[in-house]
Amino acid sequence: MKSRRVFVANATALLVAPSTIWAQSPRIWRIGYLTPAALREDESYFEAFRGELRTLGYVEGQNIAIERRLAGGRFDALNGLAKELVQLKADVIVSPTTPAARAAKRASNSIPIVFAVVSDPVGTGLVASLSHPGGNVTGTTSIGTDLTGKRLDLLKQLIPHLKRVAVLGYPADTVWEPAWRDAREAARQLGIETVPLLIPNAGELEPAFAEIDRHVQAVLVASQVFFWVHEQMIIRLTLRAKLPAIYDGRYWPDADALMSYGPNYHALYRQAARYVDRILKGANPADLPVEQPTEYELVLNLKTAKALGVTIPESVLLRADEVIR
Repeated sequence: MKSRRVFVANATALLVAPSTIWAQSPRIWRIGYLTPAALREDESYFEAFRGELRTLGYVEGQNIAIERRLAGGRFDALNGLAKELVQLKADVIVSPTTPAARAAKRASNSIPIVFAVVSDPVGTGLVASLSHPGGNVTGTTSIGTDLTGKRLDLLKQLIPHLKRVAVLGYPADTVWEPAWRDAREAARQLGIETVPLLIPNAGELEPAFAEIDRHVQAVLVASQVFFWVHEQMIIRLTLRAKLPAIYDGRYWPDADALMSYGPNYHALYRQAARYVDRILKGANPADLPVEQPTEYELVLNLKTAKALGVTIPESVLLRADEVIR
């Protein structure tokens, strides 16, 4: 009789165990994360993304696994890294920047892809339109090229007799053409001449600045991730040339650049996490409109202004969201 009770108990355990295991082991979603940046440049933005996922109830090792791939400034590595994420069967790939998003799209036309700081998603072919992306790609745009006019106007306020501005551009990136077009149009309206300063690779930065600093009064750095990767060198070169420069994000003044005007990039990375949440809950990327920034920041570095011999007008100081002293 005792052996029969043991048999029944074991049989019952076998019946109960599968459902118990299922309840204790929810699905772990695999999130790919692809960036051309190195760890130092990307870390605070990645933490903004990951922190928002935690707020939304996602915990690594419990219901998500993040496969993070950093190209470390090697743009030619992005295609291979994107293929790795596809082979790992990622449920969604977060590719914040234009080069990363394009690499992810080349690697898969079915896995949902979310970008965060792409400046021209329509012009670069990532989506059909902002309101109806139409494919497997969506996210938030930094509208970087559309802010060119405001950045040039800020330079003109700093340098009242401003006549010529160098526009630093990386021509291999598809973002360059719309950025240059917008810069020329905005400069024409302000009565400023723009000079393209094209950098095909990092090795050309120093000779380019050595040549251009005799011909211009200021520099506008195009909103391209290539320059973000090489920010320290660019800041050093503009300071050495005594050229006031304006950039697209607050990470530049934080690193001792003169000033920046652009979206709150951390907010855009947090929004990318909310897109991931909606997709994992069943939303189709084709039906999720691309969202534009709602927060913009003007950040000034007074220590750098002093080193450059630039006096920042009171009107600009009053507009600043943050002044680094």
